[in-house]
Amino acid sequence: MHIETLSFRADKGWSTYPLPLLDSTRTLVVVFGASSFLDTPAPILDLVAAYPNSHFLGCSTSGEILGDDIHDDTLVVAIAEFRESELATADAIVSSPAGSQAAGQSIARALKRDDLRAVLVLSDGLGVNGSELVRGLNSVLPPSVVVTGGLAGDGPRFQRTWVLSQGRPTQGVISAVGFYGSSLHVGHGSRGGWDRFGPERVVTRSTGNVLFELDGKPALELYKTYLGERAAGLPATALLFPLALRTSADDSKILVRTILSVDEATQSMTFAGDIPQGSLAQLMRANFERLIEGAGDAAHRTATAGDPTQGEVLAIAVSCVGRRLILGQRAEEEVAATVDALPRGAQQVGFYSYGEISPFTTGHCDLHNQTMTLTTISER
Repeated sequence: MHIETLSFRADKGWSTYPLPLLDSTRTLVVVFGASSFLDTPAPILDLVAAYPNSHFLGCSTSGEILGDDIHDDTLVVAIAEFRESELATADAIVSSPAGSQAAGQSIARALKRDDLRAVLVLSDGLGVNGSELVRGLNSVLPPSVVVTGGLAGDGPRFQRTWVLSQGRPTQGVISAVGFYGSSLHVGHGSRGGWDRFGPERVVTRSTGNVLFELDGKPALELYKTYLGERAAGLPATALLFPLALRTSADDSKILVRTILSVDEATQSMTFAGDIPQGSLAQLMRANFERLIEGAGDAAHRTATAGDPTQGEVLAIAVSCVGRRLILGQRAEEEVAATVDALPRGAQQVGFYSYGEISPFTTGHCDLHNQTMTLTTISER
């Protein structure tokens, strides 16, 4: 396996030119970039033309990660040529959140083979219900297949996102790449670092990923009382106070949900993933040191971390936009924490997202919000 990473800036062009000669049917080109490349896709089209036989996967971001640096309004690219592992890609169009589960099933069926080891999936960040997407993937794929990825971002704007489809940035799309073969090694880890506060409340009315009531009271009204003057900045300010969810008081598995939009007329909030009726919800707030430590913990959980025998390692970091907004100038500390925990020489690319996809520990994947999720890919 051979890996090259590079970037593109409108004022400087490509950081490496000519582009690396790694085109093949066993090559994966991963692209993360600003939502504005919907309007100016020429650099992406140049990449596609340079690697006509390769497999592409990419999406828009709320910030691009390259090594231990964070960028805006750029493209960051990883080109990985595998020695033995095979690759396949699949796309699905989603016209509304209601089609998310079917789209996940369609992608999983297209990629499923006996030797499928892992799936990396990227989704439209606004028009897809992430919980239904992973439900669809999990209904088709066995728990032995590692599924990771994330939901595309658009900074704090929440207006439009894109995913690469047929070599072009496209809205309303879910795309995935499947990895095949016994030589492939995939590690994964996902950690948060937020503190819960206030009472735990019962979700008394919800539909899918839309929350109407907590403890019988309008959810948005209750949420605004905690936000105070920050309520004027909704939905962006809601990123600072995500919800912790668990199915019951006896459940130790906690998933985090972040808001995508609010509806004043119905006093409801739409989240990136489902808010099941009857579940328990509690507000969360940032703990700066724990957020950074959580990023390092995510890297430590990947199976390749600390193992220098793995050869070249591609690390794909997906962190939530809310973490970046909270950490501010310290955001690069969490990115550096993942690099420090990876094997020496590992090459990291990634993006800030509207949701992260990874197994909670092992087995089937879950949708997470407000986490740092890391996937490492190497060949034995």
